[in-house]
Amino acid sequence: MFIFNSSIGKKFIQAVSGAFLILFLGLHVTINFFSVIDSFTGKYGIAAADSKLFTAGDGLFKLGCDFMSTPVISIMVPILAAGFAIHILYAIWLTIKNIVARGGFKRYEVASKAAVDSWSAKNMFVLGIVIVAFICFHLFHFWAKMQMPELLGIGTFENNPYLLLNATFGHWYVLLIYIIAFGALWFHLTHGFWSMFQTVGWDGQIWFKRVKVIGIIVASLICLAFVVVAVNAFIQANFIMA
Repeated sequence: MFIFNSSIGKKFIQAVSGAFLILFLGLHVTINFFSVIDSFTGKYGIAAADSKLFTAGDGLFKLGCDFMSTPVISIMVPILAAGFAIHILYAIWLTIKNIVARGGFKRYEVASKAAVDSWSAKNMFVLGIVIVAFICFHLFHFWAKMQMPELLGIGTFENNPYLLLNATFGHWYVLLIYIIAFGALWFHLTHGFWSMFQTVGWDGQIWFKRVKVIGIIVASLICLAFVVVAVNAFIQANFIMA
């Protein structure tokens, strides 16, 4: 098929699946940032010891986690995650094909000189590997203790997400690993964002510059918010709730 065999088709699949990644991260970081807001409203750590959704008095972050358990979101998140997975697996497949076809590690050709000059563009696969490793690390800390027990009945369910935040980010070395991973994510997103729009035709001289700036802003907001959440949890665990 054209979409799988042509260079444009391959980039289009990566662009569409990359959009799922950005939406997934946007939803994820929004919910997580509620924990920072809770720190200023005095509700950090407040979560009722029951299995009900939206218990009165719960902190905003706990309510956000409850929202993620509602039927609509429970359907939407796997779809976004599937797009995320396709983005990762397809990138690996493309890279292997390029290595075999060209006799060495080299990113597929791009039309834009800016992409060739971009450090992020030249290292997207390496950045992707770092991000995938980080995702596995992250799933072990959170998904395995919240979603997996509910979905698969494996493990012990943790109803208080604040405890997971503190247990994870309470260690400085874990915090450092997350910050490094967020840095890799920033580089990946700054290139991926404008590359996504370039693929669908927004590559005119005026719009290309604007999209690049917008991409930097979006990537910076997402990654900075993740860092703030992690640092806030570290402070809560070691200096406020200790």
